[in-house]
Amino acid sequence: IDVKSPMNPIHWFLNGKDDVRSSYFLEDVATEFHVQGLELDWACIAWDGDLRYSNDGWKTHEFRGSKWLNINKEERKQYLINAYRVLLTRARQGMIIVVPNGDTEDPTRKPEYYDATFNYLKSLGIQVI
Repeated sequence: IDVKSPMNPIHWFLNGKDDVRSSYFLEDVATEFHVQGLELDWACIAWDGDLRYSNDGWKTHEFRGSKWLNINKEERKQYLINAYRVLLTRARQGMIIVVPNGDTEDPTRKPEYYDATFNYLKSLGIQVI
């Protein structure tokens, strides 16, 4: 998920159900930078093709131009893994992890980018809903 426009944390975290800028509407996306240091009751994490599980462990990628590229620098690999770690440790009561279905007709969203990650998370006991 490419977050191009920043959300306003004051509106997102504090406004109620009558304000479309609040988190109730899911119109704006909060990144790991917005939620670092916060404890949220519930979180919804959208998993993308940038961090993929394989038999060899986690593989890191970045989307550049029109395709996915491997991340080779160790520091950048760790940065991406830590971004997911921040997002996955914010919820106190529960979370939803969304791993999208791949699309065989879209070369940027091939099923193999997502299926192994989905199956790995499922094997850990995460309930599929």
